Amino acid sequence: MADVQSMSFKKKLDGKVAIVTGGASGIGEVTARHFADHGARAVVIADIQAEKGRSVAESIGLHRCSYFQCDVADEEQVKSMVDWTVQTYGGLDIMFSNAGIISDSEQTILDLNLSQYDVVMRVNARGSAVCVKQAAHWERMGSGLIACRRPLWRRLGGKVGLGTDGDVANVMEPFTSLKGVGLTAAHVAAGVLFLASDDSAFVTGHNLVVDGGLISLPFLK
Repeated sequence: MADVQSMSFKKKLDGKVAIVTGGASGIGEVTARHFADHGARAVVIADIQAEKGRSVAESIGLHRCSYFQCDVADEEQVKSMVDWTVQTYGGLDIMFSNAGIISDSEQTILDLNLSQYDVVMRVNARGSAVCVKQAAHWERMGSGLIACRRPLWRRLGGKVGLGTDGDVANVMEPFTSLKGVGLTAAHVAAGVLFLASDDSAFVTGHNLVVDGGLISLPFLK
């Protein structure tokens, strides 16, 4: 029983080094804090939001968290970030490719703005591919390559004026199968923590959906 109890309280990322792209706010910020709370030796926040990124790193603690300004769609910047992380902390175990954006305007296929499309795909698709490519050079990565799309929060905010997790949870409640829970960034971060930890050592290529059984949202059509 003692062994079971000690395992349940073990910090899941003890001694690991992680990069969290888009870590200055939203799901990325909450996940970076989760990683630190679960024993990560170092968490590197990669983002283009310098002021927010530095603030989050300082609040977590500069002895184990750093900010690195990086546009994930720029492969040279991503390579520099990964190289700096390995040189500074001696390795890399987890790459959480979380950075993502969404178009500011509603469009149909008939009026699709391809310039805006290219901007979104450059970050969301190319950015994820670049992060995976550069991180995979390091053998210690194992199964620690995780991608997450987060623009739902931003689009909800733009559509209905939401500002907090509580606002998002309240609006989404009628459209989810699980009632009385309320989707928050922390729920997504918990899923990321599972995939980043040894608990998922035999899990690969899995699409872990954290949405409470979400059905179509009418204001996102």
